[in-house]
Amino acid sequence: MMNLKKTLTGSVMLIALAASSVALAGKPVGITKTIMSVDTMHLGKKVTIQRNQDNKAKISKFYEKTSRPCPPFCVFPISLDPTVKTIGEVELLHHVKMGDALLVDSRTPDWINGKSGTIPGAVNVPFKEIGKSADAITMGEHLEYLGGKQREDDSWDFSGAHKTIFFCNGYWCGQSPANIKSLLAMGFPGEKILWYRGGMQAWSSLGFNTVEGSNTKESYMKHNVKK
Repeated sequence: MMNLKKTLTGSVMLIALAASSVALAGKPVGITKTIMSVDTMHLGKKVTIQRNQDNKAKISKFYEKTSRPCPPFCVFPISLDPTVKTIGEVELLHHVKMGDALLVDSRTPDWINGKSGTIPGAVNVPFKEIGKSADAITMGEHLEYLGGKQREDDSWDFSGAHKTIFFCNGYWCGQSPANIKSLLAMGFPGEKILWYRGGMQAWSSLGFNTVEGSNTKESYMKHNVKK
């Protein structure tokens, strides 16, 4: 009888512990106290942006490293230019929800296809495809997407530039800064540039979901922005 009581007591304790563990893992993970998720479009399909609901989830293996050799992986200054604004996740999501800004992943395609994925709604404009050494035709397609118009003398008119959010792998990643600096040098207005400095490392550390990237031209046809 005593053994039976011990067995029952032990079983009850195990069940209680299991239930407690499940309850802990099941606590809701909101973005803010009032925002649980944000919907956006990615390649013509609705995607819901939210944080991982598993309370025991860990950061992606691609962003576990904290100490990369500098150079080239240095911590870039918060302000690349006085006119360029640095933003965080909540402001990024506000623009995604409102549809009033383009979201540009500045990394090379191998990162967004098969490695870490990208932020839902983002279009890939690799940093190597903007600037003096870039292919003129490919760069022209990117610049037109960003709201630029090529003049007869081959310079660019950015009077109709779209507000654009740039990001890459993280605080130590130079790919977004490279894109931003190249665009500023060509006359793209800094006040139309927003920089999500934390990038994919910060996005991953907060448990946000990702999607696989896409062909740039296909993305252009399926992404629109309000001026």
